[in-house]
Amino acid sequence: MLGLQSKSPFSTWSSRRRVHKPPHSFPTLAVLTNPMDNAERVTSSKSIYKDNWFERVAINHLNQSLQATTGLRKSRSGYEGLVEAATLVSQNFNLIQQRELVDHTLEKAFPRPVLSLIRTLLPQSKFAREYFAAFTTIFFAWLVGPCEVSESEFKGKREKNVVRIKKCRFLEESNCVGMCINLCKMPSQKFIKDSLGMPVNMIPNFDDMSCEMIFGQDPPAPTDDPALNQPCYKLCKNLKHPYAFIFIFYKNSLQYFTAWHIKKLLTSSFHLAR
Repeated sequence: MLGLQSKSPFSTWSSRRRVHKPPHSFPTLAVLTNPMDNAERVTSSKSIYKDNWFERVAINHLNQSLQATTGLRKSRSGYEGLVEAATLVSQNFNLIQQRELVDHTLEKAFPRPVLSLIRTLLPQSKFAREYFAAFTTIFFAWLVGPCEVSESEFKGKREKNVVRIKKCRFLEESNCVGMCINLCKMPSQKFIKDSLGMPVNMIPNFDDMSCEMIFGQDPPAPTDDPALNQPCYKLCKNLKHPYAFIFIFYKNSLQYFTAWHIKKLLTSSFHLAR
């Protein structure tokens, strides 16, 4: 899993917004994780996308919103530029800051009055859940890749409230489990629930890079979510120390530390005990 990110150099963003800092307390549990064994095959069958004008506009709009939120500026455009900007975020912010950044980015990208209107017109109902699923497959394939609507059982009845993403474009391009979780899954679930009033559970499959979005279903708590126990790919660009990443459970969130940080903490504690 993605390790602890270094302190952000982007003071322009941090000076404008209050960033939630992790608690300064000892962890209650630490688990050592290793990279996935089957991840070396991902580059052999990489998908090729030919974005149309609408998709290019949407990609660049999201990219510019992300850059405006973080304060960084990158000249590269297109989907590669979006993933490059996201990679810098993952390398320079801790996971709580990453999720907050995405939340602020989505607020910039989608006007709040429009979101409020959608929330008012589409309260929780079968129609709303199926509408969100269909809307996602039509207007957000540029972000997640080809997808289709599927059925699931909701309160004893069958509904077309599931989006099945065949191979997530963002996960394939970033090749990083940590970026998938902290820059997509967790903040997207929160944003959709808070802005549109629609709970959604995103279930990534890191073996084949597919994903399911189940509208109307609340996601599990972070400590119970199987996706957050998933080690990263061997070819992950952010995994500079393959066996050094440790994830630590806190009461309401997860923090990640490298073995170097743990060693430093234990060394300090040893000297204090002496």
